[in-house]
Amino acid sequence: MLRIAIVEDDPESAGKLREFIERYASENHLEEETTCFSDGLELVNYYRPVWDIIFLDIEMPHMDGMTAAQKIREQDPAVVLIFVTNMARYAVKGYEVDAMDFILKPVAYMPFSLKLRKAVNQVKSRENRFLLVNRDGEALKIPTGQIQYIEVVNHRLHIHTEDMEYTVRGSLQEIEKQLEDLPFARSSVSFLINLKNVVSVYKDTVYMKGQELPIGRTRRKEFLERFFSYMGGGFQ
Repeated sequence: MLRIAIVEDDPESAGKLREFIERYASENHLEEETTCFSDGLELVNYYRPVWDIIFLDIEMPHMDGMTAAQKIREQDPAVVLIFVTNMARYAVKGYEVDAMDFILKPVAYMPFSLKLRKAVNQVKSRENRFLLVNRDGEALKIPTGQIQYIEVVNHRLHIHTEDMEYTVRGSLQEIEKQLEDLPFARSSVSFLINLKNVVSVYKDTVYMKGQELPIGRTRRKEFLERFFSYMGGGFQ
């Protein structure tokens, strides 16, 4: 799922951007979750690096988009930044914060959709990372985005993906280290879960699509903190 933020002090403009995002997602069969912020300060306060794409207005009353972008970059080198402005001369400064592009107001759907397509492709490219494992002498590269969860049973790792299951030798600690900067969390001594694929958590159970996994008593507090922090704006 794409997580998109719109930072715009004009409700009408923010609504139009949200409408365009929803239209693009519908046309391209994408799942998205879009959140609107009325000012750069609102986003920067308590910022966590969970956004895939951020649309930033440049002129805002409390914290302008350029300042917000600079502060975001201090914590998040990967998020795709796109400025939305009616003054192109300001957008040129976007290169200082490694912005992908800018969109001129008033925003029309066709040019917007081209910029969004470019941003989505960049996100997909960024997420095209691999977990490297050894299966009986064969080196395997498993796309991390496809991993649902990893289970250890009798010193064997069972890596469950969207399409199949891989069984390899290794330790969950080693795998956890490879994935430490990605949204994975241990729910028990036996399970490492991709938080992006969690539908809900209730009591001592993690619900995923077609799967229910347990939360261990000793791991419960840490897992829930990581999960709810991720859902609410990231994790540390």
